[in-house]
Amino acid sequence: MVDYHAANQSYQYGPSSGSNGAGGGGSMGDYMAQEDDWDRDLLLDPAWEKQQRKTFTAWCNSHLRKAGTQIENIDEDFRDGLKLMLLLEVISGERLPKPERGKMRVHKINNVNKALDFIASKGVKLVSIGAEEIVDGNAKMTLGMIWTIILRFAIQDISVEETSAKEGLLLWCQRKTAPYKNVNVQNFHISWKDGLAFNALIHRHRPELIEYDKLRKDDPVTNLNNAFEVAEKYLDIPKMLDAEDIVNTARPDEKAIMTYVSSFYHAFSGAQKAETAANRICKVLAVNQENEHLMEDYERLASDLLEWIRRTIPWLEDRVPQKTIQEMQQKLEDFRDYRRVHKPPKVQEKCQLEINFNTLQTKLRLSNRPAFMPSEGRMVSDINNGWQHLEQAEKGYEEWLLNEIRRLERLDHLAEKFRQKASIHEAWTDGKEVMLKHRDYETATLSDIKALIRKHEAFESDLAAHQDRVEQIAAIAQELNELDYYDSHNVNTRCQKICDQWDALGSLTHSRREALEKTEKQLETIDQLHLEYAKRAAPFNNWMESAMEDLQDMFIVHTIEEIEGLISAHDQFKSTLPDADREREAILAIHKEAQRIAESNHIKLSGSNPYTTVTPQIINSKWEKVQQLVPKRDHALLEEQSKQQSNEHLRRQFASQANIVGPWIQTKMEEIGRISIEMNGTLEDQLSHLKQYERSIVDYKPNLDLLEQQHQLIQEALIFDNKHTNYTMEHIRVGWEQLLTTIARTINEVENQILTRDAKGISQEQMQEFRASFNHFDKDHGGALGPEEFKACLISLGYDVENDRQGDAEFNRIMSVVDPNHSGLVTFQAFIDFMSRETTDTDTADQVIASFKVLAGDKNFITAEELRRELPPDQAEYCIARMAPYQGPDAVPGALDYKSFSTALYGESDL
Repeated sequence: MVDYHAANQSYQYGPSSGSNGAGGGGSMGDYMAQEDDWDRDLLLDPAWEKQQRKTFTAWCNSHLRKAGTQIENIDEDFRDGLKLMLLLEVISGERLPKPERGKMRVHKINNVNKALDFIASKGVKLVSIGAEEIVDGNAKMTLGMIWTIILRFAIQDISVEETSAKEGLLLWCQRKTAPYKNVNVQNFHISWKDGLAFNALIHRHRPELIEYDKLRKDDPVTNLNNAFEVAEKYLDIPKMLDAEDIVNTARPDEKAIMTYVSSFYHAFSGAQKAETAANRICKVLAVNQENEHLMEDYERLASDLLEWIRRTIPWLEDRVPQKTIQEMQQKLEDFRDYRRVHKPPKVQEKCQLEINFNTLQTKLRLSNRPAFMPSEGRMVSDINNGWQHLEQAEKGYEEWLLNEIRRLERLDHLAEKFRQKASIHEAWTDGKEVMLKHRDYETATLSDIKALIRKHEAFESDLAAHQDRVEQIAAIAQELNELDYYDSHNVNTRCQKICDQWDALGSLTHSRREALEKTEKQLETIDQLHLEYAKRAAPFNNWMESAMEDLQDMFIVHTIEEIEGLISAHDQFKSTLPDADREREAILAIHKEAQRIAESNHIKLSGSNPYTTVTPQIINSKWEKVQQLVPKRDHALLEEQSKQQSNEHLRRQFASQANIVGPWIQTKMEEIGRISIEMNGTLEDQLSHLKQYERSIVDYKPNLDLLEQQHQLIQEALIFDNKHTNYTMEHIRVGWEQLLTTIARTINEVENQILTRDAKGISQEQMQEFRASFNHFDKDHGGALGPEEFKACLISLGYDVENDRQGDAEFNRIMSVVDPNHSGLVTFQAFIDFMSRETTDTDTADQVIASFKVLAGDKNFITAEELRRELPPDQAEYCIARMAPYQGPDAVPGALDYKSFSTALYGESDL
């Protein structure tokens, strides 16, 4: 065994750890600094030297055979420098200085120095490796020199995820063998001893060459020989290792393994490029598929929402009135169910649809895709127009329902009043025509005639007193007709009958008076007391009937003031009862006086007052009825007063809650506006803060539900106005829906900013700088900048847009990007989109075309078979279904046009 420690004091081979030469020399130096320790250990083991000799010899021959030569003994065949220079020319593709052909030692040294100078020119600093040692056949120096060449030309340029050299090659191996059982590549020595890692590398790229599942971990020699033979036969990788040497060595030589594995890397580098291209295409296709899915979702949700609006508006515009209050109240209850149950989910769907639309447009913009244009009639503006129409119909429908209920309530009250007055009048007229047609005066005595005249006078007085009631009945019938009462026909028929009868009574009364007056001369005496009784009893009787009618009259009120007015009127009526009672006593006294006179003068009366049918018994009976009706009226008025007090309580209760909820909603709207402008902290902080704010708003929903319950109680009590608050339930609902929609849109704006930041690689500091600059010039906090404000903002960020020809042209260019519709305003989102495009790079149509060209083997078209081989199944089929046939002159059957497909992904502007 060579005493390496002694030799190492005078030389070492390989690039210096401090090398910083060109062409990646810095990283090579760092790498070789790590190699020093295990280089020294290597030279202590003859088995490792043997492995290096075989591997390095095979590696050199794999290149020298391209020049038609090879070496047999690595430390002898490079001594004259000729094959060494030839090897460097083959692996570098460059010409070295012309070699010297002399056989003398000086010629050999000069040739080796030319080779070493060429290696040094590639950024490799050779330390302690001299031409004399190579010419003298120093095996260790020769192996060190060949390892330096392998490192520089076969391993140094390997890069995976910003790693290089040994780490990059190791990472590549780990990724390629990760799916295979019993393979765990952690280094370039013992991880390869069982041979499975070599077989896994081959199977990953050429699965048809290896039956991996049949390999056994406990048979390493067979595994290694299988991999070496397949690599040599099918991959043109010479056998650089011996299976027995690897198996029988505790730790195989790392340099030998790395050299052999690097040959696999270079053999499969074409597949690596194809894989990179496929990954790029898969990424682009995945974005396009997701966007198409979002478009389909939008179209479906928009159609469903528009269809619901289309079905709902005719229902809300149906204003066919019902005949009864009960039927209209059922309509009102159906409308409440619509408000409570059916509409709220649709409000959320509309808000979510707008959010999805904005998110989709942001994703399309970030991936350089054309903006999404929904199909005709499904734009967000179409949905907003339909929704506005819906809310207008909804408001009109509720107003119509309440007005119709008021009208029906008024109609029911009037109809009942008509029936009551008509019944009283019909009862009074019963038998009057027969009485007026009676010809009793023809056979009556003089006293009877006089009595009949007085009786007729009393009837005329009574008839005149009933004139007001007939006019009231006609007026009520007319009002019922004007209010379109459903049973107007029967009302009109009954009213006409009453009026006709009234005209007939008038005519009969006039005829009877004329007949009686003809015999008036025959009248000599009259019972003044009976006449006075009749004259006073009839009005009093009519007053009592009117009083009973008023005491039984139905009433309808809507406010506490109205019921208090009725109570006051009733109290005033009760204050007249003592006077009425005295009048009753006076009338009854007249009747008693007539009886007393008759008895004292032995006059035999016929038993009844000839001038009136109103007897004392009738007066007493009706007076008793009035006395009974008064407390009943008291009770009814007190009940109504209690009801109106309850209604007033409901008004105040609703107003108290509404006067809290309304300002709260308004305050929250103002706070959201302020938050959306200030936006302190990171976007994630802002998003978290906004979502917490949204949760606090959602948590406030029970207050709104309480208000809805109180509003329902108010509607059920048929309360139509509330002087204690300016807020209606409709105002509160609209404000709440606007609040939810505004916070959701604000959250969506921040989410879109995060999407923009992440997709474009904008740092948090840049985003904060953009926001601070925008807010600084947004003086009115309106969320948008005018042209001059925007120009000042750009200047603050370093853009040259001062007022000269070049600056104006640049500013006009930027304005055409951020304000394509020439609205004169620049929103923050448009500002961020512009800044992200200015500062970042994204996939383009040209990049995707280049990736497809790699997969197609540099052809102008690609086949379905190639797509299925290189891409995941779903994305391959996605491309095949959408690619047009290739029409070029070099087309073959089944050729597909990947160029037009790629440009279609980004729109014609990227061609």
